Amino acid sequence: MFGQIDGTGFEVLDPRFESCFVGHARVERLWTGGRWLEGPAWFAAGRYLVFSDIPNNRMMRYDDTSGHTSVFRSPSNNSNGNTVDDQGRLITCEHLTRRVTRTDFNGRITVLADQIAGKRLNSPNDVTVKSDGTIWFTDPSYGILHDYEGDYGEAEIGGCHVYRHDPATGSTDQVTSDFVKPNGLAFSPDETLLYVADTGATHLPGGPRHIRKLAVSTDGSLTDLGVFAECTSGLFDGFRVDRKGRIWTSAGDGVHAYDPDGTLIGKIHIPEGVSNVAFGGEKLNRLFITASTSLYAVYLTANGSRLG
Repeated sequence: MFGQIDGTGFEVLDPRFESCFVGHARVERLWTGGRWLEGPAWFAAGRYLVFSDIPNNRMMRYDDTSGHTSVFRSPSNNSNGNTVDDQGRLITCEHLTRRVTRTDFNGRITVLADQIAGKRLNSPNDVTVKSDGTIWFTDPSYGILHDYEGDYGEAEIGGCHVYRHDPATGSTDQVTSDFVKPNGLAFSPDETLLYVADTGATHLPGGPRHIRKLAVSTDGSLTDLGVFAECTSGLFDGFRVDRKGRIWTSAGDGVHAYDPDGTLIGKIHIPEGVSNVAFGGEKLNRLFITASTSLYAVYLTANGSRLG
């Protein structure tokens, strides 16, 4: 691929963004043909990326050694968010079955969480894994609102929350209670902060379209520190954090980069609405971007803070 794809490029809004990329770096379109892509997760050992094509009920696999993209799993239970645990296993949020699963090395799928106090989850959306092995996920209701990304169904819990699952004990606990539609989430590099996107504006007029910041205590409880950033184009969805604590988040016009102080320092323009991002590559300095129908990637001078 030569030159620059129309509609792509870097926009510097603050001088601090200039050090995040090399001047001749270009956004690449790696694959197109999806209906709505989400959930990129990088597997270092195999040098491949897994991502979800939710309405098409399949998961795709981009092979970095060949540049080839193929079906990884079909049907996928309308999988959405994916990540990798510290043992290199796939963790997946499934809309259709309203659960969070782990794919073990032998291919066996283990259900980690599908209910709270005997009530079914809504439709787990995005997921991240803390260094202590606990699995944190969001549970908005998007997958049960219609049949496009799951099955229409009734909400049993009566709210949309963030949960923490502890594989050691098998327990799943609700850790938030005041989000409208919790969506993407990620920890700061030192894991003292949890960032959570709220996309409540999709169904609540004047609703939230921001990322909130929460302090994480040693026992896993959270303290709300307020709004970290308001989205200036569309809605935030999924995002990841680099080693310097900068947030790289999806938005309506591409990827927005935020300094840890909350300043929007720059954008990576993408000609489709962006849903999610993940750091990958040998040095975790390649940002993979799922955007509506296509998978994009760009090399940065920033490095992801962790796998997944």
